[in-house]
Amino acid sequence: MAQHNELGKKGEQLAVDYLLKNGYEIVEKNYRFQKAEVDIIAKKDNVLIAVEVKTRSSIDFGNPQDFVNPKKIKLLVSSIDNYVNDRDLDVEVRFDIIAILREQGAFKIEHIKDAFLYF
Repeated sequence: MAQHNELGKKGEQLAVDYLLKNGYEIVEKNYRFQKAEVDIIAKKDNVLIAVEVKTRSSIDFGNPQDFVNPKKIKLLVSSIDNYVNDRDLDVEVRFDIIAILREQGAFKIEHIKDAFLYF
């Protein structure tokens, strides 16, 4: 597996561990709909949270969260819309980003709640 793929998988596992530690229930991982994939679908306090995980080994080209562009946001929104409609769920939906940066062998995790309000 390519090194960037391994880093991405490690980041997703760190994000799952972080969410569980903070009282979230993991509903689904790597949910696919058409061209989009939602890394993690979690739930907390009757809120369904679509979590995009971005992991980077440096900030040379920007912070991890900077790589969530408008096209990706549109795909994520349509994916979660499909997920909620298919399951006939009556929940509030929130979109979060978990940005993970590997610095000197350690991982720094930043959880950005309601992330798309800032785009």
